[in-house]
Amino acid sequence: MTNIVNIFLFQYDRLAADLVDEFGSDVECSGEGTPTITGWFEVNVDGKLVHSKKNGDGYVDSEAKLKKIIDSIAAALGSK
Repeated sequence: MTNIVNIFLFQYDRLAADLVDEFGSDVECSGEGTPTITGWFEVNVDGKLVHSKKNGDGYVDSEAKLKKIIDSIAAALGSK
């Protein structure tokens, strides 16, 4: 179980760092592990699911996946 948690934390930390690099203090990242269930890695922007490993998106492991999330955040920030 430790390896799964470490993978989640690595993926989460990397994504959070990328988003803070892009948006600075305009974005707040938070996450929680699901120790009894594997396979979940979801990104919600203002309550809208924009990325889901469980639904087939996988981890955020490409520029295209990261861009989709960044574009969703930029759109949400622009509408405020």
